[in-house]
Amino acid sequence: MVDASIRLLDRGRVVADAGFVLDGHTMGTAANPNPDHEMREFVVWSAVIDHPEGTYLWDTGSHPDAGDGYWPDPLYATFQHVDADEHPLEDDLAAAGYSPSDVDAVVTSHLHLDHAGGLAAFEGTDVPVYVHEDELKYAYYSAKTDEGSIAYLADDFDRDLNWRVVHRHRRTLAEDFELLHLPGHTPGVMGARIDLPEETVLVAGDECYVDENYAGEVPLGPGLLWSERDWFESLRTLKEIARRTGADVLYGHDKHRFESFGDGWNLS
Repeated sequence: MVDASIRLLDRGRVVADAGFVLDGHTMGTAANPNPDHEMREFVVWSAVIDHPEGTYLWDTGSHPDAGDGYWPDPLYATFQHVDADEHPLEDDLAAAGYSPSDVDAVVTSHLHLDHAGGLAAFEGTDVPVYVHEDELKYAYYSAKTDEGSIAYLADDFDRDLNWRVVHRHRRTLAEDFELLHLPGHTPGVMGARIDLPEETVLVAGDECYVDENYAGEVPLGPGLLWSERDWFESLRTLKEIARRTGADVLYGHDKHRFESFGDGWNLS
């Protein structure tokens, strides 16, 4: 296996109703017609993959002005990135010993506003920005019309970026580093399989926000689910890879799961 490392970057916390992440979580029943709503704290993260073929940045987090009018008020009231202003991409990279100029390529798992908010750091450069074809199309469709999803902001990605479009369901980005198309949450969500000397890391990303989505196979709530059928098919893909490899599975926003992996993998 290639001698690469994965360093996790903590990009802050989003507070939201668990019902958005777990379908039916707070639905009433005859026995409990008025269930309590559960507010949860979710992690936002990026990762730096230091590979012999280059240094790759996975996602760019939220824009630091998310809570200061950059995100639309109704959306921020639903998904509050409460400390976005404390997590500019440049600062979080610096804390891990990197700068944007060290990054050879960016992978955008998808273009929602909590994943694409730092792309401006690579505007006007020749740094490749990888995105799935279906995601790029849907992001522009959503941001530029009244259709699609409100979770895309044109100001995040409608920039002079060196897009590298990923087609089909798998793309080898570097040795033992494979991108996986995992539609469901959005049309073009990407995860990854990264084979390290001692272990395999399987990036589920927002296919699975939290462990209940993966282990319990509870779909995302309707507001976060583009296609339930595709979501289940993507979950089968992840679980089959995990079964064959014994991989560590990294979810999109599960704070406890994220913290359980410390600073990352193969960092010594």
